[in-house]
Amino acid sequence: MLASKKAFDKLCRRCIPFPSTINSGDSCLLQGHISFGVSYSEGANDTRETIYWSGQRRNVSPAGFLTLTHASIGGNSLEIDNHCHDWHMSSRHYNFLSNDKSIRGFSDKVLGSIPEYVKIVEVGPRDGLQNEKDVVPTPVKVELIRMLVSSGLPVVEATSFVSPKWVPQLADAKDVMAAIRDLEGARFPVLTPNLKGFEAAVAAGAKEVAIFASASESFSKSNINCSIEDSLGRYNDVALAASKLSIPVRGYISCVVGCPVEGMISPSNVAYVAKRLCDMGCSEISLGDTIGVGTPGTVIPMLGAVLNVVPVDKLAVHFHDTYGQALSNILASLHMGINTVDSSVSGLGGCPYAKGASGNVATEDVVYMLNGLGVKTNVDLQKVILAGNFICKHLGRSSGSKTAIALSKITAHASKL
Repeated sequence: MLASKKAFDKLCRRCIPFPSTINSGDSCLLQGHISFGVSYSEGANDTRETIYWSGQRRNVSPAGFLTLTHASIGGNSLEIDNHCHDWHMSSRHYNFLSNDKSIRGFSDKVLGSIPEYVKIVEVGPRDGLQNEKDVVPTPVKVELIRMLVSSGLPVVEATSFVSPKWVPQLADAKDVMAAIRDLEGARFPVLTPNLKGFEAAVAAGAKEVAIFASASESFSKSNINCSIEDSLGRYNDVALAASKLSIPVRGYISCVVGCPVEGMISPSNVAYVAKRLCDMGCSEISLGDTIGVGTPGTVIPMLGAVLNVVPVDKLAVHFHDTYGQALSNILASLHMGINTVDSSVSGLGGCPYAKGASGNVATEDVVYMLNGLGVKTNVDLQKVILAGNFICKHLGRSSGSKTAIALSKITAHASKL
């Protein structure tokens, strides 16, 4: 096939070669396991170039199948044969083919401490939708949950049994639980702020509940109208009741790095609340950077303090992406042994009681990063993107996921070629 030098340069820029740059007559491995060979001459009388490209590319489409893309660039034909997963969908990017032992050794040294499997807890239907200005209809919520479950997400936080006075967006908790009662393939924890909420959740068929404390005294009072100690007393009652029914309890801690009122939070405060939740029987404790001010420089000391009092297998992390630090904080957490990550489809969410807090880290972005690290999640990225598109269409806005936006542009571009 013939292509112009301009087209070749464009191709090189898009493919991102590694480990070395492309030179005339060379062949190398491109990101995504693409075998690429090229030869061309630039003599005064010869401007013809030949490109041999055997690629593995997959277009993202609503139907979710592989297609054959035929594109025309610069007046010449560029054909892409699709057989395997796209580079942006595949896993174990860092495990590229290389005979250089030093490169492999460096990769193992840097990435070797990362868990082989990470459980993703999807919080979009609850933590995401509770922050919406308009109430989302129950059928839309239920369909969103179904789509998220179909993507392979093992845990989907379904709703919250709080007073409709405080969170009217989730006033239909009972109806949502009834609609997903027979849905299999995932666990559906629900938020319960007190014993009354717990009893309502159990009556609605909840098999798992969550409670939420704060590492900030000021935020605890503004969020749940009581002190940290009073809240822990309430949650102990919930934990005891849950234990009698063999219902697992997940504990959330908000403001683990910073508070909109108090500013920076001491790691010792977080460790204290985490130990109290652990001692009352919480099966898992999620550490939340509610306003998204954390960086690895503040997250690592916080995790270090908590790990001194709570086993690593009981911990999860929950990052908001206000300052664009969520993925870097997740990566730092993985290096410290954390293997459970909360996220929200399309980056939905925020906090109605934390001014300035943006949405949660997008599930699509988390899955994309973990795929690139070779970490198993058992989650189908393409299906998560479809779920995100579904809810964003209903909400009338674009996705908050950089991965979803980027892949939509690639798809749109391919459809024009």
